[in-house]
Amino acid sequence: MQIRSILAVTDLSLQANLAIERAAQLAVEHRAILKLMVLPARVDAPPANGASRLTHAAKDLASRLGITVRTVEQTANTLADVAEEATCADLLVLGYRRERTLAALLRGQPAERLARLCRCPVLVTKTVPRHRYRRILVAVDFTPASKRLVKLAWVLDGDAEVELFHAISTLNEAKLRSAEASQQAIKAYRHECMRHARDRIFWLTDSFDARRNRVMTAIGHGDPALQAVVQQEHAGADLLMVGKRSNSPFADFIFGSVAQRVLGWASSDVLIVPDDAQTATRVAARQRIEAERSDGQRGFVSAAGRVS
Repeated sequence: MQIRSILAVTDLSLQANLAIERAAQLAVEHRAILKLMVLPARVDAPPANGASRLTHAAKDLASRLGITVRTVEQTANTLADVAEEATCADLLVLGYRRERTLAALLRGQPAERLARLCRCPVLVTKTVPRHRYRRILVAVDFTPASKRLVKLAWVLDGDAEVELFHAISTLNEAKLRSAEASQQAIKAYRHECMRHARDRIFWLTDSFDARRNRVMTAIGHGDPALQAVVQQEHAGADLLMVGKRSNSPFADFIFGSVAQRVLGWASSDVLIVPDDAQTATRVAARQRIEAERSDGQRGFVSAAGRVS
């Protein structure tokens, strides 16, 4: 798992430009190519002089940080356009924007919808990127996808402290109580759940001996989304990672996914990783390399800040 290409989208507002700064910071750390793309709040009202402002931002980042930055010239982009561009990226970065529309209520906020559309991890920024991520909280549910989450946390920042967190659901315990199970039976069930959780957390770290002494673990009880946010604040984590299953918009609207609720409640940045996450495809990677070698059909910006 490597991060070689990062796509950052912005509506050119101050909050969205913070996401670009975080994306640039990650591009420096991973020696990745950064591509900037405009995603307006309304597709029929792209920001004034959007293309030139984006090019100016790309030049500034390239000259200031010594990284390779490219831009997407089109500014009237939709979420579908972003998702298509993201097939060539290993990471998508955007700022959190809360829309108060009927569409947002039914289909989710823009970041939630992109997490459904994209097969790459989606980093949603909420904080000012003053420094690299120092503490990463990874919410795990012990599915095979959880192991990929842990790997990605260590790839994202090899110097960060990593904490694995699992919330034991209390739904079955509530069912035992409603069935008038004895306190002894409930206590035994709770003990077995804790034992299982500890064993599975060890399973997650067992393959990473070199980092195990730097991995912390915590187990909570209750709603996974709420408990993950509580633990994030308690631990002072500046990034919360969570998996995302391939639910339909309707299912997310009715039941609410863990990723959806975490995104709305967390005070830190949130990295949403689809359970079927894929790195950039070979075809997409080849297209990306060809684009880098071209004479600038997509607004290539070199590390020296020249636009060709």
